[in-house]
Amino acid sequence: MPRLIAPVSAVVLAAALALPASAMDLTELTDAERAQFRAEVRAYLMDNPQVIMEAVELLQTREAEAQAEADVNMVSDNADAIFDDGYSWVGGNLEGDITLVEFLDYRCGYCKRAHGEVAKLLETDGNIRIIVKELPILGDESVLASRFAIATKQVAGGDAYKAMNDALMAYSGSVTVPAMRRMAETLELDADAIEAQMDSKEVTQEIAQTRALAQTLQISGTPTFVVHDEMLRGYLPYDQMRAIVDDKRG
Repeated sequence: MPRLIAPVSAVVLAAALALPASAMDLTELTDAERAQFRAEVRAYLMDNPQVIMEAVELLQTREAEAQAEADVNMVSDNADAIFDDGYSWVGGNLEGDITLVEFLDYRCGYCKRAHGEVAKLLETDGNIRIIVKELPILGDESVLASRFAIATKQVAGGDAYKAMNDALMAYSGSVTVPAMRRMAETLELDADAIEAQMDSKEVTQEIAQTRALAQTLQISGTPTFVVHDEMLRGYLPYDQMRAIVDDKRG
């Protein structure tokens, strides 16, 4: 539901009454004139309630446009940290003409839903480079999962990380070290080496750097995507992702 604005500004009310804003200096009205004005405004809005919603929709459109412009500037200003930080996992077509960056949390239900949509996009489009940034924001289990995933990457490399990322996204139980060790063993990875790396300064630093970047980009939830110069905040189904990628190419 659109959020309402209270109180409605004099300028909006002037527009509603088709009066020039300069005629709306309420400080120059007498008490009687002000009461008459309020009565006329109320009567007009009761007869034309859609005016309020039109004003709210216009404000929301302008806010969205301003946010989109600010996002483009933030992406441009932080391009190196977003697209070439030197530590985040990079997959897909490394020479792709479109780069998709995803900030994710393994305990986020919408991230789990998005995981399949992103996989479908990569399968149906062979020209996309993907970067995954670990942003554990949903509690201790999120941090534990990210530490294990990052440790897997640091110990066993990118292919092992991708397999662990897939496993953690598919997992629906409580996140514990024994549970993740079983995942590692199923994937024929060295669970002891990964567990030993979990609390290393290298893992801690990677999480801290991604959190700092997310704060700079004003990211407060997951999943959040960056596609080329645009930030997409929240879950998107495959069709919308496909349309955005096509638009960036166009």
